[in-house]
Amino acid sequence: MSIPVNAAGKVNLRTPEVMKLVQAQVEGHYRSPVVDYLRHTKSYLSANGLTVKLAKAFGFCYGVERAINMAYSAAKVFAGHDIYLLGEIIHNPEVNDQLQVMGIKQLKESRGVYDLDGLTREDVVIVPAFGAEVKVLNRLNEIGCYKVDTTCGDVMSVWKRVRQYRNQGTTSIIHGKAWHEETKATVSQAISESGGTHYLVVFTLDETDYVCNYIRKGGDKNEFLSKFEGAYSPGFDPDQHLVSVGVANQTTMMKNETEEVQRRFEQAMADRYGREALEKHFRKADTICGATQERQDALSEMLGVERMNLLLVVGGYNSSNTSHLAEMGEAVLPTYFIKNSEKLISAKEISHYDQHHQQEKISHDWLPEGNVVVGITAGASCPNNLLEETIRRLYEFRGIDVETLLPHDYREIVGLVPPTDTSAAHH
Repeated sequence: MSIPVNAAGKVNLRTPEVMKLVQAQVEGHYRSPVVDYLRHTKSYLSANGLTVKLAKAFGFCYGVERAINMAYSAAKVFAGHDIYLLGEIIHNPEVNDQLQVMGIKQLKESRGVYDLDGLTREDVVIVPAFGAEVKVLNRLNEIGCYKVDTTCGDVMSVWKRVRQYRNQGTTSIIHGKAWHEETKATVSQAISESGGTHYLVVFTLDETDYVCNYIRKGGDKNEFLSKFEGAYSPGFDPDQHLVSVGVANQTTMMKNETEEVQRRFEQAMADRYGREALEKHFRKADTICGATQERQDALSEMLGVERMNLLLVVGGYNSSNTSHLAEMGEAVLPTYFIKNSEKLISAKEISHYDQHHQQEKISHDWLPEGNVVVGITAGASCPNNLLEETIRRLYEFRGIDVETLLPHDYREIVGLVPPTDTSAAHH
């Protein structure tokens, strides 16, 4: 396949010919007839005492679908070229493994630095949905290799906001995880090449309170810098650079927590400088990803309305938005954060991720006998086929093939069973 280049000299990965091939391939890898049926009918499954209900919103968001489609397109358009990916396309191991099977190689990070020295102009580099740091993007431009940028639009909206803060001489306060790829990319947008602009990343409300108390009363600067090591810009000085702040966030954080971070910084600035001077010292923006919020709202509704015995949250353990769904569940009922259906060892044993100790653990007698209602949700980077495999596994514990629970005519339409031969009825 020849490389389609538009009038501006950019490669067009979304030609009708390419997209037709890509959509068929993506559907083949990630589609789920069972999940499609439950989503479109807004129904649930129930048999042999086991009821399975899905949250109203779950799984792949638009940004993730777009990133995957572009990676698949790159594999077709640039067949014969070496194709590399900056880290992971999204935080889901099955999806990243599938890209490797397709010949896309991961560029590994070492101490926060990608090894780009071996790249040539003929190579292809895919920028993941989280985006990449400015210095990495600049280096790719210097090399002149083909760049396939799948950065999510919601992430770029945050970048736009922190650049505004930077241009106003305001320190960006980022509510997020300093070690996360998205936050690393975002903070790189907050500082200018000439220096003089700064950022600080806060992860928890306790960290927020620490900074807010420093704004109000001052404190031990060395203690501050030690506490937030790795989470602030070069040359950051809390005595100088917390006079004017603008709050933004990693797009996958909990919305109510980000709003609380904003409220506490606003109050700290009002206490320190007076509410009449607030405009000079404080700015904020709503930069939570819409899909993240939609999934959090759907789970919140599910937890409040449905009577469930337990919740399964399916997705990558390093997925920020998925981990927050698990946190929400844990606050209400027994919740198990699993990577895939293989973690459902038996009806007596489950291997699941313990976020507090950051490791998998085995729990026993997790699935009650008799009548039981299981709720399921998934993060924005989890494909539907992993949800179906989870549902299938649950019903295997009750001796049921999940496909038999779907209407026969639907199974015919999606090809799960051969179409009924009606010709004999006419003779």
